[in-house]
Amino acid sequence: MSALPSSIPSLQRRPIRELPDELISQIAAGEVVERPASVVRELLDNALDAGARQVTVRLASGGVRLISVEDDGQGIPREELTVALRRHATSKIASLNDLETVGTMGFRGEALAAINAIAELSILSRFAGADGAFALDGRTGELRPVARTVGTTVEVRELFFATPARRKFLKTDATELAHCIEAVRRHALARPEVGFSVWHDGKLMEQWRAADQREQRLADALSDDFVAQSVAVEHIGGPVRVVGRAGVPDAARSRADQQFFYVNGRFVRDKVLSHAVRSAYEDVLHGQRQPVYALYLEIDPSRVDVNVHPTKIEVRFRDGREVHQAVRHAIENALAAPRAGDAVTPAVPQQPFFKPNVPASGATWAQPGIHFVAAERGAGDFEAMWPQRTGGPGHEPESGASRWPTADAAPAAFRVSVGPAAESPGAGAGTHEQAWPLGRALAQLQGIYILAENSQGLIVVDMHAAHERIVYERLKTQLDGAAITSQPLLIPATFAATPQEVATAEACAAVLPALGLEITPFSPRTLAVRAVPGTLADGDPVELARSVLAELAQHDASTVVQRAQNELLSTMACHGAVRANRKLTIDEMNALLRQMEATERSDQCNHGRPTWRQLSIRELDALFMRGR
Repeated sequence: MSALPSSIPSLQRRPIRELPDELISQIAAGEVVERPASVVRELLDNALDAGARQVTVRLASGGVRLISVEDDGQGIPREELTVALRRHATSKIASLNDLETVGTMGFRGEALAAINAIAELSILSRFAGADGAFALDGRTGELRPVARTVGTTVEVRELFFATPARRKFLKTDATELAHCIEAVRRHALARPEVGFSVWHDGKLMEQWRAADQREQRLADALSDDFVAQSVAVEHIGGPVRVVGRAGVPDAARSRADQQFFYVNGRFVRDKVLSHAVRSAYEDVLHGQRQPVYALYLEIDPSRVDVNVHPTKIEVRFRDGREVHQAVRHAIENALAAPRAGDAVTPAVPQQPFFKPNVPASGATWAQPGIHFVAAERGAGDFEAMWPQRTGGPGHEPESGASRWPTADAAPAAFRVSVGPAAESPGAGAGTHEQAWPLGRALAQLQGIYILAENSQGLIVVDMHAAHERIVYERLKTQLDGAAITSQPLLIPATFAATPQEVATAEACAAVLPALGLEITPFSPRTLAVRAVPGTLADGDPVELARSVLAELAQHDASTVVQRAQNELLSTMACHGAVRANRKLTIDEMNALLRQMEATERSDQCNHGRPTWRQLSIRELDALFMRGR
């Protein structure tokens, strides 16, 4: 038998032995403490669990030299101070039942012991009702009396001094400081009733005073623009309640740096929640833009497991689909209402430098409407309305490239038609401007934009994008009202499936027919797609099946079918909407504006681009330097 290559070291048996307590704590610290911000997070959790109403964080050198967290909570009794630094010592839980229904921020009993193993830690605390305060040195265990009011101060100096290799992985002081401030901000957004302040090298960096309302704390900790460019979210779905604010699509950012999600007051990063939010925005968000939001999910603690990761930033839900549905519907409902009404603020009217030409007193304004014949059709009529594709989604065909070269040649379902005139909600000058947020049409610009006047100034509307959304929402409403019908495939589409896909198909055999799909085992490692939703008969059945099975394994798979159907309807609406260079009459323009005001999600087209913009009188005056 040939000898082993010399490059492979010979194995030497090592005896099995217990690790020293100090090494165990240092290993545990590697999971709990990643950087100074991790220490700040853990100490803030303890402060809030102690009932603090004011928390002060003091840092030096980005938190590497010093982290001090001072609170005015109930404090720690003298006899419990030394116990607090032992591993797995906590006042939060005492039994398995407590662990399954955790209602506090901390509960693992690891943080203080882990921090003490890699840094110089001291605790100063005075218990409510005690005669004095005591200070504990984490290295020596010395306990001595000190002067302090009720509450606790935890000081951490020279972080990672005991593990210098870990210290080399830290970034610059400015970067570590930014992470520490972000850790405090996350806690501040969850507890508006608590005041927070952050000091660095003797300078006040951030301060958030206690607030009575969550919106005030959001404005203080994020910005006034965040509140102004977001909508309120409040939804109850079974045992799940979702509240907070979701940013409008126009406020989306290139980075996901303003996304805050809380579960029972705990900041988390969870795939189920992030997927639910993204699926709610996918119909109104353009490209890869990231939405902004601060959402708070309230659920029975027994239905969520927070004991998933030492950092407590991950959770696991007992019923992930239930939570996914609640979050998605909460945001969809909040974003559905058109925001055109926000453009009008009658309480503070802006006076123009000219007198607009409005109807005389006693006159009425005709309010024509756009009618969609497709709303009266059945689900089987979609193929008859389907235009030939001439371009990718979001691209408007050139003149003459569409199947319908003129408006009159298009099916009635997609035409802009002026219905019977209706009187305005009120007579008299200016009344219609308050009743109609998007105002009254003035003219058409370059055959592309509609110019309208409201009480705030000028409205500019992209007529193709606006009509595209109107048609799209009408088609979705029609399809939503009908059950998803299956269309059997003449030849079943088979594909090599993974063990997880096979297991999911067998476990969800009763769910798939409700989605219009029939997926059965063809062999132990092969699945066969025998039927697909009728509206998706022209798509790739294997790709659809794989996507649905992947979503069923983690989330709600109905979003996959709905997304695929919406893509087809979006293309139909894009080809059916009014084209550029089509001349509209004033009545047709007003009809389009009125439909925009009544159509959900009409502020964005099907591809997430804005459909209208408001130019106030103040902005117009600034362009021409009026009043200067």
